[in-house]
Amino acid sequence: MILGIFLIIFSFFFGHIYNEEGTSCGCSNFNRNNFENNLFSNHFNKDFSSEQCFLKSDNTIEKFQKSSVNEMVLVPGGEYQIGTDDIIIETDSEGPRRIIKINSFYLDKYEVSNIDFFHFVTSTNYKTEAEVFGDSFVFGLFLNRTFKEELKDYRVAQAPWWYKVDGADWRHPYGPDSNITDAMDHPVIHVSWRDAVAYCKWRNARLPTEAEWEAACRGGHRDTKYPWGDKLFPDRKHMANIWQGNFPNYNSAKDGYVGTNPVKLFLQNDFGLYNMAGNVWEWTQDTWSKDQPQEKVKKGGSYLCHRSYCYRYRCSARSHNTEDSSAGNLGFRCAKSLS
Repeated sequence: MILGIFLIIFSFFFGHIYNEEGTSCGCSNFNRNNFENNLFSNHFNKDFSSEQCFLKSDNTIEKFQKSSVNEMVLVPGGEYQIGTDDIIIETDSEGPRRIIKINSFYLDKYEVSNIDFFHFVTSTNYKTEAEVFGDSFVFGLFLNRTFKEELKDYRVAQAPWWYKVDGADWRHPYGPDSNITDAMDHPVIHVSWRDAVAYCKWRNARLPTEAEWEAACRGGHRDTKYPWGDKLFPDRKHMANIWQGNFPNYNSAKDGYVGTNPVKLFLQNDFGLYNMAGNVWEWTQDTWSKDQPQEKVKKGGSYLCHRSYCYRYRCSARSHNTEDSSAGNLGFRCAKSLS
């Protein structure tokens, strides 16, 4: 009797998620065309352009100055598996499994961090698209109740746990009153595909192709689900920062983090790459389809992914966003050709 009641509740809960969002946390539904620009222009009168708004002191910069190293690893050329025949989300075109030849290339060992991006911005005076538009998408769990109530009419229709927040950008990840003082070694977020391209060009690099990214994800192996193998928790060890708890209201943080984690945590494969699964989605060079040229492929899943609704932290999994989209779980790493 008790078991039956539990199963009914369980089915209702997850059925509710699937009915509302399908098979996703909703982060592929960001599209600025669905919103009018400057929705919240009257809400805030502060000047958020100064560095003091996102860094409490210069000591923060000095602390991470030495650790700001764009290490890259060599992914050797050869034949690699791309795609899978064990298709979980058919609408994402995860398959079929195929073997392709890839030339040797370099890939960032870590996701681009806030301190890395800070150096880029201060060297070039670059402004991200979120800063130009004046807003970005923030997950509701990071907003207080008052703020959420004010912004209740500015949510993504297919995923109401995502809010379009005025003043949210890479410097202010949860809105205009937030900062990245304690997250300089975390991945930069609220960066669009175009922002990522600009940063990589500044480093004389580029975004990886989807095929390169997936080849690197498996660490030289074939027929593995995750960068480290087939078991999600080998020896009961957390290998990635993903959602644990009742989405979208409670994350137990059993892996140590509710939001992003430092880029130098979670070594995941034999190529020495960190956070290829979980933490933040990563932009790739590729276009999603010929019919959607403005949609770019992203890989790796994020801290919001869970097997029950967004099983996209597998190497073969994929999703997409428009090239001007930005959000609190979307970042990148750079690649570089040998020649």
